[in-house]
Amino acid sequence: MKSGRSIRVTPLRVAELIAEGAPMPVYVHVIEHPDARVLVDTGMTELHPAVADMDPRLFPLGEQGFDIGSIDIVVNTHLHFDHCGGNHLFAGKPIYVQGQELDDARTLDDYTIREWVDAPGVTYVPVDKELELLPGLRLLPAPGHTRGSQVVAIDGDKHPTIIAGDTAVWFDDLDNPRTEGQHLVRSLNPEAVWLTHQHEPWRPVTSGP
Repeated sequence: MKSGRSIRVTPLRVAELIAEGAPMPVYVHVIEHPDARVLVDTGMTELHPAVADMDPRLFPLGEQGFDIGSIDIVVNTHLHFDHCGGNHLFAGKPIYVQGQELDDARTLDDYTIREWVDAPGVTYVPVDKELELLPGLRLLPAPGHTRGSQVVAIDGDKHPTIIAGDTAVWFDDLDNPRTEGQHLVRSLNPEAVWLTHQHEPWRPVTSGP
């Protein structure tokens, strides 16, 4: 189904980290779908000693005039702390995550901040591989950054738009794909790929007029 004309993606910067001495933005992405308003990842809402070395600066959704109650569905691309730290804001709403990712976040040491993963009232819907979440909107497993990473693929008129989380952190990860997830994204021949830590989407290099 080609629904790109009626589905809009809006990036929202919710934090900034210091990585390797340089500032790194943290974005979440809102999908305006005809059937639901979907939030991909939730960023961070508080500081934590485990990540103090990254000197986080926070720009909480609730302080940006964003209507948290308007979100119908949450998707976590994976459960590292800067992607699930706001899950508690959506207690009672379905949060879709790959089952492998949820298992790893709950069992592996030094993986994430577990109290942010299983905050009170948070309700996960474990996904097994691929899922059509809404018409024209699919969740696809994209291993690489973590074993249970997933991307969101949104059908377009000609090519899909992808929200990739950390499947790619830098544009070079898609220019020169290395992981299974990066190769998957490129194989979809996307029009644009939104990344958590980049201000603008990655787009393929085109030749000719």
